[in-house]
Amino acid sequence: MENSPNTYTWMKTYQTYHSVYDPCPPLGTRYYSTPPNLYLGFQPPNLEQFQPNKALKKGTLWPILYDYYENPYEKKRR
Repeated sequence: MENSPNTYTWMKTYQTYHSVYDPCPPLGTRYYSTPPNLYLGFQPPNLEQFQPNKALKKGTLWPILYDYYENPYEKKRR
């Protein structure tokens, strides 16, 4: 596997185990997101910063660490 920036995704999926004897219907594909700081490695110096009021709304001071969460289950409901 190469170390290029496009070899990862922030949204991951997995299939839950469903036994033949399980009376409940299978859950299907489950989704989870991984935070951007996992792929950063270390914090480089002189990173761009949000303005203070925008940083409070975003939850982080640095745009590189901001992760917008898009609910994958909302797409199925529409």
